[in-house]
Amino acid sequence: MMGTVIEFSRYLVALLFGTAVAVRFAGITRTRKNYLVVGCFVAALFVIQLLSVQFLGMAMTVKLYPLLSHLPVAVFLVVYLKRSWLISAACVFTSFLCCQPPRWIGSVAGDVFHSALLNHASYIAAAFLMYWYLQKYAVKSVRNLMERSVKSCLLFGTVPALYYLFDHTTTVYTDLMYSGARAVVQFLPFVTSAFYFVFVLLYDTETQKQASIERESDMLDTQLRQAQTELVSLREMQRNAAAYRHDMRHHFALLQNLAHKGCIEEIKDYLQTAQSDIDAITPIRFCENETINLILSFFASKAKQSGILLTVDAKLPDSIPFSDTELCSLLSNALENTIHACENIADSQKRCIKLRMYSKNKKLCIDIRNTYQKEPIFYQGLPVSKNPGHGFGTKSMAQIVEKHGGVSQFSVKDGSFRPLHSRLSLHAIRAPHTAGCVSLSARVLAFIYFCTCDIIG
Repeated sequence: MMGTVIEFSRYLVALLFGTAVAVRFAGITRTRKNYLVVGCFVAALFVIQLLSVQFLGMAMTVKLYPLLSHLPVAVFLVVYLKRSWLISAACVFTSFLCCQPPRWIGSVAGDVFHSALLNHASYIAAAFLMYWYLQKYAVKSVRNLMERSVKSCLLFGTVPALYYLFDHTTTVYTDLMYSGARAVVQFLPFVTSAFYFVFVLLYDTETQKQASIERESDMLDTQLRQAQTELVSLREMQRNAAAYRHDMRHHFALLQNLAHKGCIEEIKDYLQTAQSDIDAITPIRFCENETINLILSFFASKAKQSGILLTVDAKLPDSIPFSDTELCSLLSNALENTIHACENIADSQKRCIKLRMYSKNKKLCIDIRNTYQKEPIFYQGLPVSKNPGHGFGTKSMAQIVEKHGGVSQFSVKDGSFRPLHSRLSLHAIRAPHTAGCVSLSARVLAFIYFCTCDIIG
């Protein structure tokens, strides 16, 4: 009687262990509701297996076990946990692989002491220890690997899937494993070794690609932080200009005193200096939008210092559904690249940039063109720089455009440089459950053309 109880307990523990490992790999949250649902699900599967043993026999139940246990677990992960079929299958195959150490420990204990009872008892104890180990050290890493990408999930789940197929083919549905055939015995070690080598190479490539993406993400974040810092500086310049205008009465008093003394040359020098100071800190008014005025004023001054003719035609509303940081990053990167492209032209008469910003059909349109010396090299639709650490400006711009549902394109056209042509739709949408609350949603359609020989973004 005791042996029967322990034997059935082993089957229940095996079912519970495999299901628990699969759902933990799939990322189930540890809540009371989920514990209850998984417990009821395991109990239902166990009852179905007992009925199968009762009516079909143990041999047939073992052959039907994939349909009675593994397939229902995969369906449970898809339906209840909303996981993809690929992740669900990988979780089931991996949990089956994790069941093998307890089974091996039970077999060794049973063979050493010639006791089937000890076999079952050792399996149960090893299953609990194995679950504790997986929960503490493996669950988080396995879940991250499978959720990182489809390729990563395939790489991770291939060996467990091969082992699953090999085990059922050679031990459950046939007796090839116990026939002693050399090819069968050596098949799994060969496949495991070969795939281990392939896995290491492919996973290293995947890791490097992920690291590269993370580095680019960090660089783009740095670009946005830098844009925010530049915007703060521009606003400080605007405040200085306002303060300078406020103090004009002091300048007039000084000029009046000099005029009273007849110091004409001193007055001329003072006026020239004051005019230069005012020009240096006073933003030029291009449109109604304050942020764009500040940005364009800064780059207009920069272009003038580099001997570049910058022509601006901006007809924009006061409010635009972009954050100030995004506007600064978008325009700063585009204008910085155009200025750098023009600086490479030896003939200063040919250095020119044309910028148009206007609203059409409820869309914000930005069109920037400039002359250039050499055409750039393109890779995957983006201009690339030969200098390490550069080329992130165009990626930052494309990311902002994509964030707002836009499309970006970089190209050379008719010998001119079109760094940015974008359209931004403005739609007023009433927020749900909030009377009178209106929010703005932005959609950007951008065509960006870069024609520089060295993208410095």
